[in-house]
Order: sequence, then C-alpha cells, then structure tokens
Amino acid sequence: MNEITPATVAAHGLSPEEYARVRAILGRTPNLTELGIFSVMWSEHCSYKSSKKWLKLLPTTAPWVICGPGENAGVIDIGDGQAVIFKMESHNHPSFIEPYQGAATGVGGILRDVFTMGARPIANLNSLRFGSPDHPRTRHLLGGVVAGIGGYGNCVGVPTVGGECTFHPAYNGNILVNAMTVGLADKNRIFYSAAKGVGLPVVYVGSKTGRDGIHGATMASAEFSEDADAKRPTVQVGDPFTEKLLIEACLELMATDAIVAIQDMGAAGLTSSSFEMASKGGLGVELDLDQVPLREAGMTPYEIMLSESQERMLMIVKPGREDMAKRVFEKWELDVAVIGRTTDTGHMILKKDGRVVADLPIDPLAKASPQYDRPWRAAPRPAVIPAADVPQTNDLLGALKRLLGSPDLASKRWIWEQYDHMVMADTAGRPGGDAALVRVHGTKKALALTSDCTPRYCAADPVEGARQAVAEAWRNITATGATPLAVTDNMNFGNPEKPEIMGQFAGCIEGMRDACLALDFPVVSGNVSFYNETNGQAILPTPAIGAVGLIEDVAKAVAIAFKVEGLTVILVGDTKGHLGASIYLREICGREEGAPPPVDLDAERRNGDFVRRMIREGRIQACHDVSDGGLLVAVAEMALAGSVGAEIAPPSDEPPLHAWLFGEDQGRYVAATRDAQQVLGAAREAGVPVHVLGTTGGQTLTVGGIGSISLPELRESHEGWLPRYMATA
Repeated sequence: MNEITPATVAAHGLSPEEYARVRAILGRTPNLTELGIFSVMWSEHCSYKSSKKWLKLLPTTAPWVICGPGENAGVIDIGDGQAVIFKMESHNHPSFIEPYQGAATGVGGILRDVFTMGARPIANLNSLRFGSPDHPRTRHLLGGVVAGIGGYGNCVGVPTVGGECTFHPAYNGNILVNAMTVGLADKNRIFYSAAKGVGLPVVYVGSKTGRDGIHGATMASAEFSEDADAKRPTVQVGDPFTEKLLIEACLELMATDAIVAIQDMGAAGLTSSSFEMASKGGLGVELDLDQVPLREAGMTPYEIMLSESQERMLMIVKPGREDMAKRVFEKWELDVAVIGRTTDTGHMILKKDGRVVADLPIDPLAKASPQYDRPWRAAPRPAVIPAADVPQTNDLLGALKRLLGSPDLASKRWIWEQYDHMVMADTAGRPGGDAALVRVHGTKKALALTSDCTPRYCAADPVEGARQAVAEAWRNITATGATPLAVTDNMNFGNPEKPEIMGQFAGCIEGMRDACLALDFPVVSGNVSFYNETNGQAILPTPAIGAVGLIEDVAKAVAIAFKVEGLTVILVGDTKGHLGASIYLREICGREEGAPPPVDLDAERRNGDFVRRMIREGRIQACHDVSDGGLLVAVAEMALAGSVGAEIAPPSDEPPLHAWLFGEDQGRYVAATRDAQQVLGAAREAGVPVHVLGTTGGQTLTVGGIGSISLPELRESHEGWLPRYMATA
C-alpha cells in the first residue's frame, strides 16, 4: 500500500538524484508521509535550493539592523526602544488559480510572519503584476486579487497604505501578487523561532487543520501548464476574523514569560514550522498527531503534516505554562492543544494511533537540502538608443495625456479606495504618492513605506534594472523627507533550470548588491519565487523591492502635491533624455527595446541626501521623484495631486524636446519651493545639479513653446482608464 514508485517521486517534485539522496539519508525507502515531508521541505519555495548561493551576496547588516534574513521577518531599530519588523512574500501561483483566496491568504501569511515575532502589524503594501488588459482573464484576475487583498486586510483591521500595479503580456499566464506587512515592536520583546530546551511542550494554536492547501509549496515550485485550474484544491482558504483573534491572542501571551519560541504555519504548514524550530535550536521533536485539532474526519498523517490551512501557529512554551497558553487562546475562542515535546534526539518522530508513522532526522531536511549552482548565462546588454533615433510626436501634450491614461501610469485610485487605508488612525500619507507615511503611534515619528520595481528595465538589463529598483525605492522614501533604512525583496523569475533565467536572477542580485551597498540600504528579509512560467513562457524578471524609512517629525514630511500657487518648480539631477526601454517608447512609438537608463549611484546618493536635507529644513514644500514617463509626467502628477497647475520652460539646447519631457534619466526629483534662491545656493555648495523649471499656478499645465492642457482634461484621462476598464463587461 502506498508503494513509492518513480511516478510517486516525480509527482512530489523530487528528481531521481534528490530521491537517491533521501534514501541515503534515511538508509531505507521512505514511507509516503516521509516522502511528502521531504518534498515540501526540499521544494524550491521552502529550501531556496537554486538561490541560496546568490542571496548570500546581498548586504544584510547595518548598525540599525537587529535581525537580518533567516527569521520570519527582518527587524530594524528605529530608536526610543522601538523596532520595525517587516517582510514581503509572494502568493503568485495560488492567486492565478483562485484570485480572491490566493491574494487573501497571501496577506494573511505575511501578517503572521510579522506578528509571530512580537510586532503589532501597522501597515500592508502590495506589488501586483497582471497580463495585458486585452487578455480575457486579466479583468477577472485583477478584480479577484484586489477584492481578496481588501477583504482580508480590511477585516483584520490593518491599513493597506501603498503598492503598485502594472500590466504586460508576459504576465498573461502567471500574475504576480507580492504582499508586504510592516509591524511595530518593543526592541527588547522580539520573539524568534529557535526552540531551546529539552522536554518543552509544543503547542498548536489557531484554526483547525483541514485538507486545503496540501502541496501548496510544491505547486508554487513548478511551472504552470493548461491544467492550472486543476490545482485549485492546493489553494488555501483564509479567515481574516480568525486572524484578528490570533493576532490579539499571540500578543497577549507574548506579554507574559510563557513563550520560548514561536513560528507561523505558512508554506508546508506543520512540517516546516516544526522542522525549522527544532533545527534552529539543535533539538528533536516528538509529535502526537492525534492531538492536532482537525476539522475533517479521517485525515492521514500525510495530510495533517502537509496541510496549509491558514491562521495557525506553533509555539514552544516553558514547562508549566501550558495552562496559561490554553486560557489565553480559549478566551479568544481559538483552538489550542499540546501536540508534542522537544527532545534531544535530533529526529522528528510522528505518532498516530499509538504508533510511529514517521522518523526523520531533522537537520538533513532543514539544513542539508540540495543546493544547486545552476548554469547561467548573462543577459546580453542591449544597445543604447540615441534620443534622436526615437520619433518625436507632433502632439507632445497629447502624448502626455495618452501616457497618463495608459495602463501602467493611470491612477490606481480604483484599487486603493477598496482598501481601508485609514484604519488605526495613524496613516499620515495615503496611497498615490511616492511613499506612504504611517505615524509611530504616540510619537512624532513616522515610517515611510514603498514597493517598487520596473520589470521592463530588468528584462532589458538585469543588472541596471535591479540597481534602478533599489534606487527608486530609496528615492521614493527620500522624497517624503524620510531616511531610507532597509529593504525586503520579492524575487520573481521564471524557471531557474534555464540558463537565461538564472542569468537574469544573477544579474539582478548583482545590481541590487551594488545599489544597497552604495545607498546604505541593507536587505533584511525577502522571498524568492521561481517557476513563474506557463507553457515555457516566463514572466519579466521582477525583483520587487519593499522598503522602509523613518522621519523623526512627521510634520516636516512633504507629499507630491502642488498645493499653492506661486512656488518655484525646480528639477534636481541631470537630464540627458534617455528614452531606451521607456514608457514613451512603448506607448507612443510601439517599441520595447534599448538599454534602460543608467543608474549613477554616487549621484543618487548625493542628490537624494540634498533633497532630504532641504525638506527637513523646510525649504521644499512638495517633492516627487522622476521615474516612469519622465519629467512631464512627474510634473503632471504633482499638479493633479494638488489641483494646482504649473508653467514650465524647456531648455533651448540639448536634449531634443521629447527626450527632455519624457526621458527616464535616473536620480532626479521635481520639487516646489518658496525659497528658490536658498535652495539653488545650497545645491551649488553641495555639487548637486538643480535647474529652475517654472512656477505653480492656474488650472492648466503649460509647457513653454508648446501650449497648455487643462488639469480636468488630464484628470479624466489619468483617473478614468481603470474604472472604465473594470466596468466593461
């Protein structure tokens, strides 16, 4: 019964070589439960077997970093005895199969990663990628994902304050749903997952275990084909109301001295949580599966261990504190059960109906998973496209209107208005700007939060594209006046067994490393999502960057909006008019080609530090980084945000006018100031290029020598596309 055949092994995602390694470790043939445990623990999703080598290259330390990668989430010090705990994770495959539950449980999972370390979640963000708007599934997927994110986050009472959403045909068969949570904790009350001590009770808390999500981790470690819908049973089902109870119960117990270690049951459920806790503590564990709370009769050990039912946690408590834990969790109407004990054997012993059903050495599963040095081929770097080789449209203001109404640049208000972004009453900067601002409750301080990536740059040149992703996240935080502190990442790529895909990954790691080192922006947590392919067609390389910064006095922060007339509009940074891989080239000229804009990291640092200083000195009243669409798009977004127009004057010399207006040169900011002479003087002293563009005022956007366009006309284009698209039958 349950004979282990080559077909069984293949169905569990293990290669023949990996299965041979399993047998060597055990000294025998595994039973089905043991095979299932090996399969999830050694899946790409859980073991990072193709990426471990490369992830070690990223900078992860700084004086303000308390805990870097390796725990449930990263931890940074923000002073005053407080710490911020944050992470980003993917739920791509489940969201493509079942968009509402896939996205909802993605939010639930990342919330647990944060509050399991002792933090109260205070903000959610997301990074979403969908296929072409013309694809028949895109509208359904977008609607379901947004509803799932809003449905879970709104019910659990954590504000969703920021994110991004773009479209490209490369995501037609494999959307990306990356979720990020940020929490606040006492720096002296942070909880880790390493179990320490023999004979300690292993306590299960939260929801009952069912059959949903079985093999979710394995499914997330494989490509899609036409049978994606057949994988629907591997998608978990979430309950945000139970999650809210779980948050409060965990934080209540964390206020006592009962907990030794704690881990959420995420991918691979009870298997990963128990193995990781035991391995980090150098212990063994014995579990009695008859004690696991079940919501379905007749569940096998295989199903119990591999279930990914949501809203569950595993903790090790001090001897004699079991009753305390039970009282807390029963008060919150949650299941709680002592399901085992820690041992000194270094083995995981599973019992069911009084007999041993699995006996596995812990470290070979948790620490000695396969590690591959995959063959890789560097992506060829495309040629730079001279601005003069890109056609200039006869209607430049019409081009602006088209760009603002294009799927990538159109307002995402339709999305974020479905999220409760004001719950908890500490949101100081709403979605729609460069970075969200969330007050640190009871203080003047605020966190600046953002998520960013430009996949078309990464596809053209992974190294430069990843540098830009980090630099733009850094700029977005800087543009509010906050100091960027640290990064979490979500590395979304195709099949790592293909050298060209592995080359994209290696290039992006190199670019991220360069930028993080130059900007003192360490990576403290993250996630790798490979096999984002359908029928061999990979997504664009998408190393999404989530970032956190701090401003000591939120009253000094600025937003992107032109709020008053008569301010001088200035441009910080040099403009050469780079149009390769730009939105203008794609949307106006119908071409996707050329090298992306180069990132001068020294200039990024110099320009950003200057902008931040000017904001803190009160010399800048509005600020926006220049990114997709270039200078004129940035100015238009600032005008629309504050309902105040502007008049700007192009230079009389190089670059060509369309390249000056729409080029995507990096390291630039548009700012509005009432102290122009002081800012210009300070820029000269700092060696920072600053150019006067014009002034704010009126209800039009005027470009000297070209003409004017009204803000209502631009607004209709900018804010109208997405609601019209989603309203179309």
